[in-house]
Amino acid sequence: MMKLNFATLFLVTLVLTSFFIPSAIAGSDFCDSKCQIRCSKAGQQDRCLKYCGICCEDCHCVPSGTYGNKDECPCYRDKKNSKGGPKCP
Repeated sequence: MMKLNFATLFLVTLVLTSFFIPSAIAGSDFCDSKCQIRCSKAGQQDRCLKYCGICCEDCHCVPSGTYGNKDECPCYRDKKNSKGGPKCP
């Protein structure tokens, strides 16, 4: 009986969490549209979109244009990668 209760609880938890995972992974419409503009001229667009999306979700802003203007968003400007370089494109 104990194993059946545990298995049922486990399955219910698994099903419920599966509904929340896609929304957590997917970017917001705001970030997606801003990053499309920001990365439109990038050489490695997939990489640019990935890091722009991460920075946008954390900072809730993306600088205007395709390059520069990072002073518009200090959080975005100040994020660093593991090597100390700029994280956000």
